[in-house]
Amino acid sequence: MSNNVSRRQFIRRTGMGAASALAFPAIVRGQDLNSKLQVGFVAVGGRAGAHTENSHRLGCQAIAFADVDKTSWGGVTDKEGWKEAKGYTDWRKLFENHEKELDAIFVATPDHTHYAPSMTAVSSGIHCYTEKPLTWSVREAQMLTAAYKKNTSVVTQMGNQGHAGQGWRIAYEFIKGGAIGDPIEFHTWTNRPVWPQGGQRPEGSDPIPDTLDWESWIGAAPMRPFKGDKAYHPFNWRGVVDFGSGALGDMACHTTDGIYSIMDCGYAASAEPIFMTAPVGDQYPAGMTIKATYRAKADRPGFSTFWYEGKKADGSDNMPEAPEEMEGRKLPRTGNLIIGTKGKMLVQGDYWESPRLIPQAASKAFGKPKQLLERSPGHHEEFLMACRGEKPREFSQSNFGYSGPMTANIQLGNLCARAGKKLELDESGKITNDPAINELAWREHREGWGAMKTNV
Repeated sequence: MSNNVSRRQFIRRTGMGAASALAFPAIVRGQDLNSKLQVGFVAVGGRAGAHTENSHRLGCQAIAFADVDKTSWGGVTDKEGWKEAKGYTDWRKLFENHEKELDAIFVATPDHTHYAPSMTAVSSGIHCYTEKPLTWSVREAQMLTAAYKKNTSVVTQMGNQGHAGQGWRIAYEFIKGGAIGDPIEFHTWTNRPVWPQGGQRPEGSDPIPDTLDWESWIGAAPMRPFKGDKAYHPFNWRGVVDFGSGALGDMACHTTDGIYSIMDCGYAASAEPIFMTAPVGDQYPAGMTIKATYRAKADRPGFSTFWYEGKKADGSDNMPEAPEEMEGRKLPRTGNLIIGTKGKMLVQGDYWESPRLIPQAASKAFGKPKQLLERSPGHHEEFLMACRGEKPREFSQSNFGYSGPMTANIQLGNLCARAGKKLELDESGKITNDPAINELAWREHREGWGAMKTNV
C-alpha cells in the first residue's frame, strides 16, 4: 500500500474487506501511525468529557483538539498517551492542519456551533459524532441528513446516549406486541430548564478572560459582547436563542427519542405552541407546551405529541395531569405517557427507563413482551465499531439519517414558538401555510464561520 493512502482510507478499505486487517499497523501510512483510530475533538470540557473518556477507554488515539477555553485542555492532554495532541481554540485549525490524519471527530460545543464542524467532517470523509441536538436550526438538520446520505462511507452518531439503552426497545416490544393498541398520543415532560430562561439580554460588557477565545466561542452566531458571571459560558447559553435550543433542544433528543424509534415518524404535519409564559425574546420562555401532529402510515394511524417544559403561569411545574390509571400515584418529574387505542403506558425518566403498562393490573395481565430487537453494546461502542469496519455503517444507530429528521422536528417546536403560531408542513419538511417562516428555519452563519466544506 502506498504511503500516500490516508489513514481513514485504510480503515475504510480493510473494514469492508476484513476487520482483522486492522491488527497490522505496519501497512498504515507513516511510521508513527498505529492501528488505533486517530480522533480529534471539537470541545473537550463539560459534556465533551464523556467523549474524551470513552474514546480513551476504547483505545482511540487523540491527535488534535479544539476548545475555546484553555482551562479545559487537560481533558485531553492529561490522559496517558495523549499528551502530544495538538490543541487549538479555533476548530477550523483542527481541519486545516489535521484533516488528512483524522479518522473521526467528536463535536460537543454549544448548539449554535454544532453544524459547521460536523458538515465539514462529513463532507471531508471523516466519521463524526455530534452532541445533541444535532443542530441549532431545522434547515441545518436537514442538510446534515442529506450530507450523510450522500457521503456513504462516513459513520455518524448523535449524542443521545439513551438510544443505546434497552428502555425504548422494551417500549417498542410492548407496542408491537399489541399491549396498548395503536398509539395516538404521546405526552412528554421534563424538569428543565435548570438554567435561566425567560429573561432579557444582559447589558454592557466585561473583560474577556485570557484563557477564553470569545471570537471562536461566538462562532456562527451574531457577535455580542462577553458578559461575566457565567451569563453565557460555560452553561447558561442553553436558554439563549442565539446560542442554545432551550429545554426542548436540550432534552427532547433524549426524552422523545423512543417516539421516533418506535413510530417511524417522518416530518411533522404541523406544530404549534399551545402555551407559553411569554413570547420568545433573547431567551426562550420560562415555560411552554408544544403540540405536533404526524401523518398516518400504512401500518399505523396518525398521532399527536405534546411537549411540556418549565413552569406554568402560576409557577407550578408544567406537566400533564396524572391519568386515573396511575391509581392515585403522582407522575414522575420527567417521562412519557403513551395513550393507545387499547391502553396506556408510562415511561419514567429522561432516557426511557422502566416502561410499564398502567394500571398495574394491565401490566400483570400482559406480562413481559417478547424480545424483538437486538440490544446495543453501548453508544460510543456502536460508533467506534462501525468506524473500524467491525460493523456496518448503520450499526451506529443514532446516525444522522435517523437523528437528523428527529432534530429537525424538535427544532420545529422551537421555530413555531419563535413564530408564535401554528406551522403546517409538507412531507419534505417545508412549511406551507406561511412560507416566510422558512427563512427562520435557517440562519446565515457569521462570515468565516460556516462549514469549511459542504458536500450535499
